[in-house]
Amino acid sequence: MRAVPDRTLLTVARREGVWRVEHGGEPFGHSGEKQVAQAAAHRRAGEMLRAGQPCEIRVEGESKFGLR
Repeated sequence: MRAVPDRTLLTVARREGVWRVEHGGEPFGHSGEKQVAQAAAHRRAGEMLRAGQPCEIRVEGESKFGLR
């Protein structure tokens, strides 16, 4: 059986009337549109993946998926 490395979590959630991405307790990618915040999360996830760090994006109200 292969061990799965820990994944970094990026969360896209609506807070105080805007969508934002949270990573390690720090928000970024603020937008009034959910798709814009999701795009910011995917850009950050791409950076992390290229650096060898598996990650997971969770979107409030949707099913989760992991990126390896």
